[in-house]
Amino acid sequence: MNIELVGAFWLLSLMLVVVPGPDWAYAITCGQRGRRAGIAGVGGLLSGHATTTLVAAAGLAAIIGRVPFLLSALTAVGAGYLILLGYRALASTAAADHTVQAPRSARRQWLTGFGVSALNPKAMLLFVGLLPRFTDTQAAWPESVQILALGAAHVVNCAIIYSLVSAGSQAALTGRPRAARVVSRLSGGVMVALGSFMLLHGAVGA
Repeated sequence: MNIELVGAFWLLSLMLVVVPGPDWAYAITCGQRGRRAGIAGVGGLLSGHATTTLVAAAGLAAIIGRVPFLLSALTAVGAGYLILLGYRALASTAAADHTVQAPRSARRQWLTGFGVSALNPKAMLLFVGLLPRFTDTQAAWPESVQILALGAAHVVNCAIIYSLVSAGSQAALTGRPRAARVVSRLSGGVMVALGSFMLLHGAVGA
């Protein structure tokens, strides 16, 4: 592989990961529920990105990108999922006993995180529209293997940033229920806003 292309993609990936979005909002939400929930939630996010990498390497992402209906359907599902999660976060902060949250299973945290990242059309478009430009047609490695390697670099970036976000949320909000409620409302609002924007953008672009 061309080391310059790998470095350029790694830098681009890092720039995209550090921009707050649905993954950040979910990492923050899990982090304030404790270390175990944070690890499970971030693990789910990373598993979703790893799955997207496998889909791209298999060529399915390119097919989805060439079929407007499939991409629109994926966008609608992902947007609806984000809106649902945001609504739940907002509803939980409105409950009178929010300061004593019922614990959630690690499996549920993982599955939710997986859905957040795996159903994120932005991640799919990253692999469809940008990642192929960083593969080397003259390299000894097949394109699918190069995509796997580049995708692994993206997952590593996600692991570092999301773990820091989750741990930072836990450190800053533990023992501060009022601040936790504010952050939960902000995270829920971000998910609803992003999901609504995705739906609106999809409808306008259709």
